[in-house]
Amino acid sequence: MRNAVIASSSFYAPERVIPNQYFNELLNEDVDTWLVQNLTIRERRWAKPDESTADLVVQAAQAALRSAAISPEQLDLIIVATDTPEYISPSTASVVQHRLKAKNAGSFDLNTACAGFVTALDVAAKYIRADERYHHILVVGAYAMSKYLDLHDKKTVTLFADGAGAVVLSAEENSSRGFLASEMLTEGQYHDWMGIYAGGTHQPITQEAIDNKDHLLKFVKKFPKELNPEIWSRMILTMCERLNIAPNDVAQYFFTQININSIWETLNRLGVSREKTHTIMDRFGYTGSACIPMAFHDAIEKEKIKRGDLVMFVSSGGGLAFASAAFRY
Repeated sequence: MRNAVIASSSFYAPERVIPNQYFNELLNEDVDTWLVQNLTIRERRWAKPDESTADLVVQAAQAALRSAAISPEQLDLIIVATDTPEYISPSTASVVQHRLKAKNAGSFDLNTACAGFVTALDVAAKYIRADERYHHILVVGAYAMSKYLDLHDKKTVTLFADGAGAVVLSAEENSSRGFLASEMLTEGQYHDWMGIYAGGTHQPITQEAIDNKDHLLKFVKKFPKELNPEIWSRMILTMCERLNIAPNDVAQYFFTQININSIWETLNRLGVSREKTHTIMDRFGYTGSACIPMAFHDAIEKEKIKRGDLVMFVSSGGGLAFASAAFRY
């Protein structure tokens, strides 16, 4: 059967490094100790003032194309998963398609917040499996949340960072590797608990919105700490049942990396060693829809996974949206 395989991966993080000490001075208190002890975060990258989401995407995309030995002209589709787009309209993907000179590719953006990359990976894999005209699809998770941070809100400003992670999915006939299973679900009752609430049709940008900082990222309510571990572990067990495997048969898990304790709790529930996940939040902070592909590529570079390994991507994002996918790498 024709399947979608991960032909290559890459990521790009801006050059500007923001250490925890920056926030100690900005907020006039010690936030470094808490960040390291509770989240492992020591530093993160922020885009320069003239660096946008499309800039990050293009850097990651070009590296992924080189690694796959594929020219931009060979791309059939570009999907950019982001909730920090280049514009409200048109799509970030159209900007990327033009800059890459991917003249034969269609393109669109996808927004399930920080679950975006895994959602886009699922969509792209099914394009390839369903339609023989699709041979190579570029999937990029991108985040430039530093543009939307209130520098005096310590609940958000110390966590969020910028980056882009990309994969090229390619069609392969009669393959023993590639896409295996996926699941998406939404807990929409949490849609107004965290987000950027001004700038759309519900609340346009007005002086009042700016004064209330509604055009910036806000945690409105505190999420139940058991929410991610409960849903992540349930999604993993569902995929394991469908694939007739045990959780320990998975070589590596890649989770949304906003809270290290949620990751550890999920692995504890599954009876899986912490060695079976790879995190990058200590160096890159929280990069939203980019964090999973960034961690995936970093794990490849560190030889934590190899061709033929079974991997699972498990994500969550504002909305609340959840997405999971299993691949034989």
